[in-house]
Order: sequence, then structure tokens, then C-alpha cells
Amino acid sequence: MSNNSLVSRVENDRVLVLERIFNAPRELVFKMFKEPEHLKRWWGPKGWELPVCTIDFHPGGVWHYCMKCIDQNQGQFFGMESWGKGVYKEIIEPDKIVYTDYFSNAEGNLNQSMPSSEITMEFIDLGEKTKLISRAEYVSSEALTTVMDMGMVQGITETWDRLNELVESLK
Repeated sequence: MSNNSLVSRVENDRVLVLERIFNAPRELVFKMFKEPEHLKRWWGPKGWELPVCTIDFHPGGVWHYCMKCIDQNQGQFFGMESWGKGVYKEIIEPDKIVYTDYFSNAEGNLNQSMPSSEITMEFIDLGEKTKLISRAEYVSSEALTTVMDMGMVQGITETWDRLNELVESLK
């Protein structure tokens, strides 16, 4: 695997596994997922920003956010908002974050028509580098297909590109 390329695969028809190596120590990469002021600088695909991001970082705590498209070149997506809500299940700093990821609205009410997923993120210490493994488990292969058809892998690739640029600049 080359350093900066995202590797993705599907297991058991309903688990999306994403892996990437970041050129930064594990504590720094982990911190990027923990603090709103960091997430606001990189979360979301290119051309999107995070105008709203609140985090209560402990098991049972909630992460509520809004991604907004600010790139006029993205046509119909320009000005669009996408709200999400994560509920933390397990946090082992700096090794692992487990949460349930939902689509929601601005009030934090869940969008039941969109598939939720169980996310497990592992941060593996490679010295001055970190291997991040994200496993997103969906209730069915149809639910996984829904998010894949929405461009999930491209979105995560661009998001993690932004994360890598940020941690490179902070090292």
C-alpha cells in the first residue's frame, strides 16, 4: 500500500473497510477526531465545510454536525446541507473509537429513511506514521449499496486527503 492511498474493500456484503496510512504520529491523528476545532478544518469532501460541529467525547456522548457545500462548481450541491449525528459507544484513547453514525436533521432527530452504520476506527501506531482502519457495518447489503451509490468512497478519500494535509502541517 502506498503511503497516501485509501484502500477500500467490502466484507460480508455489508461492511465497508477503509484503510490509509497518515504521515503523523498516532496521538495527533486521534486528536483530529476528538476536538471540534480540528474536525472543522478537515471533515467532509473537497468544497464542503463544517459550519456546525458539537462533540461530547465519551461513551454515550453525541457528535452532531452539519456539512455544507460552499463550492459553486459543484452545481446542484452548492448550498446543500447534510446533517449527521454520531453516538459514541466505546473510546480507548488513542487506539479506538466506536460509534453509531446516523443521518439527522439540524435538531438532531434521526433520519430513519437513511441507513445508519456501526463505525469502528482503529489507530495503529507505526512510529512517526499512523495506520487508520475504519470498519462501517450496515444492517444489510442494500443499505451499504445506498451509501456507496451516494459516492461514499470518493467522499471519504477526499475527506482523508484533507485530514492528511492538516496533520502534515501540524507535525
